[in-house]
Amino acid sequence: MDSAVDPAPKADDRHILGVVPNYATVNDPRQHFQSIPVKEKFKLATQDVFDPFSFVITGIYAGAAQWGNDYAGYGQGAQGYAKRYGAAFADGAIGNYMTEAIFPTMLHQDPRYFRLGTGSGWKRVGYALSRIVVTRSDGGTWQFNTSELAGNAVAAALANLYYPAQNRSTGDTFEKFGLNVVSDAGFNVLKEFWPDMRRKILHKE
Repeated sequence: MDSAVDPAPKADDRHILGVVPNYATVNDPRQHFQSIPVKEKFKLATQDVFDPFSFVITGIYAGAAQWGNDYAGYGQGAQGYAKRYGAAFADGAIGNYMTEAIFPTMLHQDPRYFRLGTGSGWKRVGYALSRIVVTRSDGGTWQFNTSELAGNAVAAALANLYYPAQNRSTGDTFEKFGLNVVSDAGFNVLKEFWPDMRRKILHKE
């Protein structure tokens, strides 16, 4: 059966483990699929980008980069940290808008994650990982997830506008693209199992 629209997820579903933004997940696999309008796609991307926890997570990423002196061209100290923070925030914002709003709008694809919700653990892990290359169209059919791959590719290319010159090689661009895709795949697994985790750990439906 097709998955459901879940325009107003419960408060417990909006953050995985109380931290990770989780606005674009359809949790109930029993309900009938219904597409969302363009404004809803941009709303989902905006919620992910400007969620308060996103700023915290960005700060952690920037701190780790500062500690390891990644992107050495930014320097150290407060100015170096600010540049790394700005770059990390731009990475997340551009990636989210590209994969959840701009490309889904242009290609008439649905940016949400539709949980499988049943079956063995390995089957569900495989399903979650495969959503990187498979998504729903606005008409409800499954199709190749061009929005995810092209969106992250464009985001990685645009990063060359603000990263230090020595970090703008083809290899660096492909590395950013790969990290974005792998990160999204990992979050899909969390999205798939979060309701189960919530019931078992927090004893909440």
